Amino acid sequence: MKRALLVIDVQNEYFRGKLPVTYPKNSFENIIKVMDFANENKIPVLLIQHTNPRKDQVTFKKGTDEHKIHEEVLKREYDKIIEKNLPGSFTGTELGPWLKENDIDTLVISGYMTQMCCDTTARQAMHLGFNVEFLSDATGTLDISNYAGEISAEELHKTILITQAMRFSKVVSTDEWIKTAVNYK
Repeated sequence: MKRALLVIDVQNEYFRGKLPVTYPKNSFENIIKVMDFANENKIPVLLIQHTNPRKDQVTFKKGTDEHKIHEEVLKREYDKIIEKNLPGSFTGTELGPWLKENDIDTLVISGYMTQMCCDTTARQAMHLGFNVEFLSDATGTLDISNYAGEISAEELHKTILITQAMRFSKVVSTDEWIKTAVNYK
């Protein structure tokens, strides 16, 4: 197996913007931990950056501080930044071709938000024939309330992990992944 770590949308919008991620508590620290592990073990790291192309939107607007990738993520080595405009990291991007060119067959999912871009990307990856490892504590979300109802960040996160484990991904914690990924070198 040849893996690549996807660090999805770890942008300031989720820290200082309108969508502060609250659950799980140490998701950001775990994202940094898996990036460091991937770098130490020569696992490619791809940063995915969401850009909202609609001029009337107030989140992920290009040119704003909130649109920028978190500075701690940018301090680490990465192979490429891939910009996307929709929840799925494959849609309209160069992700698929890059993975094929580099003989990647397994994607490791980390980043934000669990139920949106991480979930969509994991489902797309499985549909495209990739193995998917979804990091349960290196992904995160926030409480959601809209016209359909409301759900806590914890409940939403757990629901997505359970759904991912049904068919789409192997769901593991950061520490479990690091422990087993050592054997993949």
